[in-house]
Amino acid sequence: MSKKKKKRRPADQYQLPPKVERARQAAAGLADFKPRPPLPPWRVIWACIGFVALCVGMALVFWLPSRSLVEDLRSRGVTVAATVVDVDTKPKYVKVRFAQGPRRGTTVKLSEIAGMLPDAHSGESMQVTYDPNDPSRSLDHSWVMAPPANLPLYGVSALAAFFLSGAVVLTLRRRWILRTWPPESPVSDPEHPQKAGTKSVRLTKP
Repeated sequence: MSKKKKKRRPADQYQLPPKVERARQAAAGLADFKPRPPLPPWRVIWACIGFVALCVGMALVFWLPSRSLVEDLRSRGVTVAATVVDVDTKPKYVKVRFAQGPRRGTTVKLSEIAGMLPDAHSGESMQVTYDPNDPSRSLDHSWVMAPPANLPLYGVSALAAFFLSGAVVLTLRRRWILRTWPPESPVSDPEHPQKAGTKSVRLTKP
């Protein structure tokens, strides 16, 4: 008897064995998987928040005393003519002598606004507003009416805004990464492929 020849399956109808197909799908899944970018560490975020608190504290130091002084002098200050008797830049101060009023002849140093003093020269005259209860609290009258730009305050405020935006951006990025990427790398298993981020549990006999 002649043996029957098996008919060969056309190439376009050929199917991979189930095990090989599962392995191929698992390999394709690994190829599409992108590694999770590094998480912004909490210590960096908290450091940014700490710098924000520091800058806010410095801003209050630059703003509150000068603002309080200006408001007090506007409400109850006495404005008189004065003569500049001494100017020193190391350390910086401007010393004036009141030329009129009940405190005539009193010599005081002008108060600062955020570490700044008016540009003055010895021997020149200027209008000074002082606190009658404490003449040492005095300012150039023009500064009482229109205080100068508080550059240190603006600087530390800009730094506070910078660090605050950095803390917000890092926090949002951390949350986005945790929501988008799995916490662990996937493990390939041709027999039982699992999705990225799922933990594999090994069953053992008791």
